Amino acid sequence: MTPAGFQRDAEQQALLQAVLGAGDAAALAPWLPSDHAARELQQQRGLRAYRANGQVLAERVLIAAYPVLAQMMGAEDFAQLARHFWSVQPPTRGDMACWGSALADFVDSAPQLSTEPYLVDVARLEWLLHLASSAADVDADLPSFALLASGDAAHYTLTLGAGLALLDSGYPVASLVNAHLLGEPALPEVAQKLADGCAEHALIWRQGFKPCARVSSPAEHSLLGAVLAGGSLLDALDALPSGVTNDFDFNSWLSAAVQTGVVCGVRSLHTT
Repeated sequence: MTPAGFQRDAEQQALLQAVLGAGDAAALAPWLPSDHAARELQQQRGLRAYRANGQVLAERVLIAAYPVLAQMMGAEDFAQLARHFWSVQPPTRGDMACWGSALADFVDSAPQLSTEPYLVDVARLEWLLHLASSAADVDADLPSFALLASGDAAHYTLTLGAGLALLDSGYPVASLVNAHLLGEPALPEVAQKLADGCAEHALIWRQGFKPCARVSSPAEHSLLGAVLAGGSLLDALDALPSGVTNDFDFNSWLSAAVQTGVVCGVRSLHTT
């Protein structure tokens, strides 16, 4: 790196540290013209404005990605969480939509929230919904389902919908999120599930332009997990948990999955 490059990098680091509160305006003095170095009071005011704007931006960005978590925590507590998260894990990229992925781990480590452990999985599910909203489109390929007629499921697998992901939770996390976002199921019903210690498999994907989440059955969760791991359709079917195969009708499931965009086609394992 050239001397000018080192200086620019040092200037950026000094500004970043000062904005995040790890430094102060005086740290910027060596990088400022001499006629500016004495204006520390003005610098401090400017940095306070930077910090305040950054904290407001952090709240807005996180509320957009985690609306249910914000509702469940309350506006004031969530705002404090956002400001603290911004100070310890500031964005490292210009695209703020990419910031916030570590919030679930941050919530998990917060002792103040330890009495509500389900909030961690709520955050995890909401981030998966956030990712699904901008995931690459997957076009439906209905003619490809004719490959299933070959009967050779060992060489084929399913093409899954945009942003599809799975979350295995010890709490009724899909019901919690949908109760707040969609009003279904009703909140008293979800509260009873929480009280009863109900666990849920959650399925996340994008249907058209809409990120969706729903409860997934053990059979579906197992099958989609095997497909996501790169296995063949035969491997996925063989890996179904014992005790659920008799209750799982693959053809009926596949029809519903295609209609809702969970499955978009069939492809050879040799095709990317």
